[in-house]
Amino acid sequence: MSVLLFTIIVLFGAFLAGLLGSLTGLGGGVIIIPLLTLALGVDIHYAIGASIVSVIATSSGSAAAYVKEGITNIRIGMFLEIATTVGAICGAIVAVYLNANYIAIIFGCILIFSAIMTLKKKVDHTTLDDTDKWAKFFKLNSSYPDKGVDHRYAVKNVPGGFVMMLFAGTLSGLLGIGSGALKVIAMDNIMRLPFKVSTTTSNFMMGVTAAASAVVYLHRGQIDPGIAMPVCIGVLTGASVGAKVLLRTKTDKLKIVFAVVVTFLALQMIYKGISGL
Repeated sequence: MSVLLFTIIVLFGAFLAGLLGSLTGLGGGVIIIPLLTLALGVDIHYAIGASIVSVIATSSGSAAAYVKEGITNIRIGMFLEIATTVGAICGAIVAVYLNANYIAIIFGCILIFSAIMTLKKKVDHTTLDDTDKWAKFFKLNSSYPDKGVDHRYAVKNVPGGFVMMLFAGTLSGLLGIGSGALKVIAMDNIMRLPFKVSTTTSNFMMGVTAAASAVVYLHRGQIDPGIAMPVCIGVLTGASVGAKVLLRTKTDKLKIVFAVVVTFLALQMIYKGISGL
């Protein structure tokens, strides 16, 4: 395969990954890594390196808008980034020495879990009970604007959310994905944040988490510009288009189709990993 044809395929695939990832909230990495490894035969470490670069780009682009609107809780983001950054560096270091087949199996399992979380009906656990001593100490309780009205919320179980974020960061560094499903568990279910706050704060954190693990992959020479550049451009473009389409489209049926596709890719990754052992 020529370099030009490879670049075009990766660019188009990354565009679709960014588009679908934006519409479903899972991010482009869950599609682009199977595309590179299963369809194009790229080593999974280089696929993860390219995916990490795209996560940095997409997070940096969208996070600024959410911060400007005042929805993102920067205090929570900066606090939890301690956990995700440490986890990401540990995950990236482990990935260097872990057999690629084991990484493929773990990636497949996380994909299946992410697909299930996409289909699961979300319940708003927002609370106004501000008795959590850690939330008070770090001044994490806040409010967010919605249709001109400020909605106050309180943060619960800060240590539990911190530990879950450490795990999410480890998987982000190991697999090169945003680990959105685990961050939803940490912020929505454990810390009881409103949907808008947890989603935007998670997006704000992803770029920093990915940048931490990218340093390890860059040092090991596993971020190839020839792969990372078309992936980054494609995912960014697809995510921008997806954000506009999302305002006019009902995504319920799309999420079902996406979950089926992701599950199929996950099974392929697991089979590839097991057969390669």
